[in-house]
Amino acid sequence: MANPLEKRFAPDQIAEAESFIDTNPEAPLDPRIERLVNDLIGRIADKWTLLVLELLEEKGTLRFTRIAQQVEGISQKMLTQTLRQMERDGLLTRTVHPVVPPRVDYALTPLGDSLSAAFCGVWVWAERNLDAVEESRRRFDARD
Repeated sequence: MANPLEKRFAPDQIAEAESFIDTNPEAPLDPRIERLVNDLIGRIADKWTLLVLELLEEKGTLRFTRIAQQVEGISQKMLTQTLRQMERDGLLTRTVHPVVPPRVDYALTPLGDSLSAAFCGVWVWAERNLDAVEESRRRFDARD
């Protein structure tokens, strides 16, 4: 039976994530890397950025209106802010077409693709630990 993660990630991405998860680096982290990770986690953990990232990874280039339609519950203002921040971080490109009415397309950059692939490690971890997390939640909920 095929690995269910292979529907979402390439085998080499899964192998890289598993290898990273299985190692325990002992070298101290560069503080700049730690700041970047904390900054990006704060932004990516915001559900809108993660949803837009996953949508563009799955569907490819999309217009603003299609993104708004497919990201349920997002306001126009929040989508605009999210897309601008993702563009600022180099995760996507914004292409304005000189037509009437204006058309704007958004697509992930290679950097955005690589960030999306980095989430493969989270999926690998979730697959490995699903039973343990669910059991822990059941024990916790049973205490009340």
